[in-house]
Amino acid sequence: MTTGTLYGVGVGPGDPELLTLKAVRILQSVPVVAYPATPQGGAQARDIAAQWLAGKREIPITMPCMLDRGPVNQGYDEAAMVIAAALADGQDVAILCEGDPLFYGSFSYLLQRLGDRFPCVVIPGINSVSAAAAAATPLITGEQRLTVVPATAGDEVLRQTLLASESVAILKPGRHRPRLLELLQETGRAEDTLYIEQASRPAERIIKRFAEIPATPGPYFALFLIVRNNAQGQAVE
Repeated sequence: MTTGTLYGVGVGPGDPELLTLKAVRILQSVPVVAYPATPQGGAQARDIAAQWLAGKREIPITMPCMLDRGPVNQGYDEAAMVIAAALADGQDVAILCEGDPLFYGSFSYLLQRLGDRFPCVVIPGINSVSAAAAAATPLITGEQRLTVVPATAGDEVLRQTLLASESVAILKPGRHRPRLLELLQETGRAEDTLYIEQASRPAERIIKRFAEIPATPGPYFALFLIVRNNAQGQAVE
Protein backbone atom coordinates (compact mmCIF):
# COMPACT_ATOMS: atom_id res chain seq x y z
CA MET A 1 0.00 0.00 0.00
CA THR A 2 1.19 3.51 -0.81
CA THR A 3 2.16 5.51 2.24
CA GLY A 4 0.88 8.96 3.05
CA THR A 5 2.88 12.13 2.50
CA LEU A 6 4.31 14.15 5.37
CA TYR A 7 3.78 17.89 4.98
CA GLY A 8 5.63 20.50 7.00
CA VAL A 9 3.29 23.48 6.83
CA GLY A 10 4.48 26.94 7.84
CA VAL A 11 1.48 28.85 9.19
CA GLY A 12 3.28 32.19 9.50
CA PRO A 13 3.84 34.50 12.45
CA GLY A 14 0.30 34.76 13.79
CA ASP A 15 -2.10 36.51 11.45
CA PRO A 16 -4.22 33.77 9.78
CA GLU A 17 -4.38 35.88 6.61
CA LEU A 18 -0.63 35.38 6.18
CA LEU A 19 -1.00 31.66 5.44
CA THR A 20 -0.01 30.99 1.85
CA LEU A 21 -2.52 29.70 -0.69
CA LYS A 22 -0.57 26.45 -0.84
CA ALA A 23 -0.68 26.02 2.93
CA VAL A 24 -4.45 26.46 2.91
CA ARG A 25 -4.84 23.98 0.05
CA ILE A 26 -2.80 21.35 1.86
CA LEU A 27 -4.68 21.89 5.12
CA GLN A 28 -7.97 21.46 3.31
CA SER A 29 -6.82 18.19 1.73
CA VAL A 30 -5.12 16.24 4.53
CA PRO A 31 -7.09 14.06 6.98
CA VAL A 32 -4.56 14.40 9.83
CA VAL A 33 -2.81 17.40 11.37
CA ALA A 34 -0.19 17.51 14.11
CA TYR A 35 1.17 20.52 15.97
CA PRO A 36 3.33 21.43 18.99
CA ALA A 37 1.38 22.01 22.20
CA THR A 38 2.21 23.03 25.75
CA PRO A 39 1.52 20.67 28.67
CA GLN A 40 -1.43 22.96 29.48
CA GLY A 41 -2.92 22.40 26.01
CA GLY A 42 -1.99 25.67 24.33
CA ALA A 43 -1.11 25.38 20.65
CA GLN A 44 -0.26 28.61 18.82
CA ALA A 45 0.19 26.99 15.41
CA ARG A 46 -3.20 25.33 15.71
CA ASP A 47 -4.83 28.60 16.72
CA ILE A 48 -3.49 30.29 13.58
CA ALA A 49 -4.83 27.57 11.26
CA ALA A 50 -7.99 26.72 13.23
CA GLN A 51 -10.48 27.68 10.53
CA TRP A 52 -9.08 24.99 8.21
CA LEU A 53 -9.06 22.09 10.68
CA ALA A 54 -12.71 21.13 11.06
CA GLY A 55 -13.31 17.38 10.92
CA LYS A 56 -9.65 16.38 10.94
CA ARG A 57 -7.86 14.03 13.26
CA GLU A 58 -5.56 16.09 15.45
CA ILE A 59 -2.29 14.96 17.05
CA PRO A 60 -1.01 17.41 19.68
CA ILE A 61 2.76 17.10 20.17
CA THR A 62 3.17 17.95 23.84
CA MET A 63 6.49 19.63 24.51
CA PRO A 64 7.67 20.18 28.11
CA CYS A 65 8.84 23.72 28.83
CA MET A 66 12.39 22.95 29.94
CA LEU A 67 15.98 23.24 28.77
CA ASP A 68 16.72 19.52 29.31
CA ARG A 69 16.67 18.01 25.81
CA GLY A 70 15.99 14.51 27.15
CA PRO A 71 12.24 14.92 27.79
CA VAL A 72 11.91 17.13 24.70
CA ASN A 73 13.49 14.49 22.47
CA GLN A 74 11.27 11.86 24.05
CA GLY A 75 8.25 13.96 23.11
CA TYR A 76 9.39 14.10 19.50
CA ASP A 77 10.11 10.34 19.50
CA GLU A 78 6.61 9.54 20.76
CA ALA A 79 4.96 11.94 18.31
CA ALA A 80 6.97 10.50 15.42
CA MET A 81 5.65 7.02 16.22
CA VAL A 82 2.03 8.18 16.14
CA ILE A 83 2.54 10.17 12.94
CA ALA A 84 4.43 7.29 11.31
CA ALA A 85 1.50 4.96 12.00
CA ALA A 86 -0.89 7.33 10.21
CA LEU A 87 1.50 7.72 7.27
CA ALA A 88 2.03 3.96 7.01
CA ASP A 89 -1.76 3.59 6.89
CA GLY A 90 -1.79 5.75 3.75
CA GLN A 91 -2.96 8.98 5.39
CA ASP A 92 -1.36 12.31 4.56
CA VAL A 93 -0.26 14.24 7.66
CA ALA A 94 0.37 17.98 7.93
CA ILE A 95 2.58 19.15 10.77
CA LEU A 96 1.82 22.77 11.59
CA CYS A 97 4.72 25.04 12.44
CA GLU A 98 4.65 28.70 13.38
CA GLY A 99 6.63 30.87 11.02
CA ASP A 100 8.62 28.75 8.59
CA PRO A 101 9.07 25.00 9.21
CA LEU A 102 12.84 25.05 8.69
CA PHE A 103 13.66 28.47 10.18
CA TYR A 104 14.18 27.55 13.85
CA GLY A 105 11.10 25.39 13.35
CA SER A 106 10.10 22.38 15.41
CA PHE A 107 9.32 20.54 12.19
CA SER A 108 13.06 20.02 11.66
CA TYR A 109 13.17 17.52 14.52
CA LEU A 110 10.31 15.46 13.09
CA LEU A 111 11.83 15.62 9.62
CA GLN A 112 14.97 14.03 11.09
CA ARG A 113 12.87 11.18 12.44
CA LEU A 114 10.51 10.62 9.50
CA GLY A 115 12.00 12.20 6.38
CA ASP A 116 13.97 9.12 5.28
CA ARG A 117 10.95 6.81 5.63
CA PHE A 118 8.10 8.74 4.01
CA PRO A 119 7.61 11.24 1.17
CA CYS A 120 7.94 14.76 2.53
CA VAL A 121 6.93 18.19 1.23
CA VAL A 122 7.76 21.45 3.01
CA ILE A 123 5.43 24.44 2.62
CA PRO A 124 7.39 27.61 3.49
CA GLY A 125 5.84 30.19 5.78
CA ILE A 126 6.46 33.84 6.62
CA ASN A 127 8.99 33.97 9.46
CA SER A 128 8.91 36.26 12.47
CA VAL A 129 11.83 38.40 11.26
CA SER A 130 10.02 39.30 8.05
CA ALA A 131 6.78 39.98 9.92
CA ALA A 132 8.52 42.23 12.45
CA ALA A 133 10.36 44.16 9.75
CA ALA A 134 7.11 44.65 7.83
CA ALA A 135 5.59 46.19 10.95
CA ALA A 136 8.54 48.36 11.93
CA THR A 137 11.42 49.09 9.56
CA PRO A 138 13.35 48.27 6.38
CA LEU A 139 15.75 45.55 7.44
CA ILE A 140 18.61 45.37 4.91
CA THR A 141 19.41 46.99 1.57
CA GLY A 142 22.15 46.85 -1.01
CA GLU A 143 25.25 45.03 0.26
CA GLN A 144 24.28 45.03 3.93
CA ARG A 145 24.37 41.85 5.98
CA LEU A 146 21.71 40.43 8.26
CA THR A 147 22.62 38.13 11.13
CA VAL A 148 19.96 36.13 12.93
CA VAL A 149 20.79 34.80 16.39
CA PRO A 150 18.74 33.30 19.22
CA ALA A 151 18.68 35.10 22.56
CA THR A 152 20.05 31.93 24.18
CA ALA A 153 23.43 32.43 22.48
CA GLY A 154 26.22 33.27 24.89
CA ASP A 155 27.23 36.82 25.68
CA GLU A 156 30.39 36.69 23.57
CA VAL A 157 28.53 35.43 20.49
CA LEU A 158 25.93 38.17 20.86
CA ARG A 159 28.55 40.83 21.53
CA GLN A 160 30.58 39.96 18.42
CA THR A 161 27.44 39.77 16.30
CA LEU A 162 26.28 43.21 17.40
CA LEU A 163 29.70 44.69 16.70
CA ALA A 164 30.16 43.06 13.29
CA SER A 165 26.77 43.13 11.54
CA GLU A 166 24.84 46.06 10.07
CA SER A 167 21.50 44.43 10.88
CA VAL A 168 20.80 41.86 13.59
CA ALA A 169 17.66 40.01 14.60
CA ILE A 170 17.71 38.52 18.11
CA LEU A 171 14.91 35.99 18.44
CA LYS A 172 12.81 34.93 21.42
CA PRO A 173 14.32 37.17 24.10
CA GLY A 174 11.89 36.13 26.86
CA ARG A 175 13.70 35.93 30.19
CA HIS A 176 16.93 37.10 28.53
CA ARG A 177 15.61 40.61 27.78
CA PRO A 178 17.46 42.40 30.65
CA ARG A 179 20.77 40.84 29.64
CA LEU A 180 20.21 41.75 25.98
CA LEU A 181 19.53 45.38 26.86
CA GLU A 182 22.85 45.54 28.70
CA LEU A 183 24.70 44.08 25.70
CA LEU A 184 23.00 46.50 23.31
CA GLN A 185 24.16 49.44 25.41
CA GLU A 186 27.64 48.01 25.84
CA THR A 187 28.13 47.57 22.08
CA GLY A 188 26.75 51.00 21.20
CA ARG A 189 23.69 49.64 19.39
CA ALA A 190 20.98 51.08 21.65
CA GLU A 191 20.03 53.79 19.16
CA ASP A 192 19.74 51.20 16.37
CA THR A 193 17.31 49.02 18.32
CA LEU A 194 13.64 48.26 17.81
CA TYR A 195 11.71 45.80 19.95
CA ILE A 196 8.63 43.98 18.62
CA GLU A 197 6.26 41.64 20.46
CA GLN A 198 3.61 39.43 18.85
CA ALA A 199 4.33 40.59 15.28
CA SER A 200 1.22 40.42 13.03
CA ARG A 201 -1.03 39.41 15.95
CA PRO A 202 -3.75 41.51 17.60
CA ALA A 203 -1.44 42.08 20.59
CA GLU A 204 1.40 43.39 18.39
CA ARG A 205 3.55 45.93 20.23
CA ILE A 206 6.41 47.97 18.78
CA ILE A 207 8.82 49.95 20.96
CA LYS A 208 11.13 52.29 19.06
CA ARG A 209 12.71 54.15 21.98
CA PHE A 210 15.36 52.08 23.71
CA ALA A 211 14.68 53.69 27.10
CA GLU A 212 11.06 52.47 26.95
CA ILE A 213 11.94 48.77 26.57
CA PRO A 214 11.27 47.17 29.96
CA ALA A 215 14.43 45.87 31.64
CA THR A 216 12.53 42.83 32.90
CA PRO A 217 11.87 39.36 31.49
CA GLY A 218 9.42 39.53 28.59
CA PRO A 219 7.33 37.25 26.34
CA TYR A 220 8.72 34.43 24.24
CA PHE A 221 7.07 35.66 21.02
CA ALA A 222 9.14 38.78 20.57
CA LEU A 223 12.38 39.89 18.96
CA PHE A 224 14.90 42.70 18.73
CA LEU A 225 15.73 44.25 15.36
CA ILE A 226 18.99 46.17 15.38
CA VAL A 227 19.44 48.21 12.20
CA ARG A 228 22.13 50.80 11.46
CA ASN A 229 20.66 54.30 11.68
CA ASN A 230 21.69 55.07 8.12
CA ALA A 231 20.16 51.90 6.67
CA GLN A 232 17.00 53.59 5.46
CA GLY A 233 18.94 56.41 3.83
CA GLN A 234 21.22 54.32 1.65
CA ALA A 235 20.49 54.23 -2.06
CA VAL A 236 19.33 51.00 -3.64
CA GLU A 237 21.32 50.15 -6.72
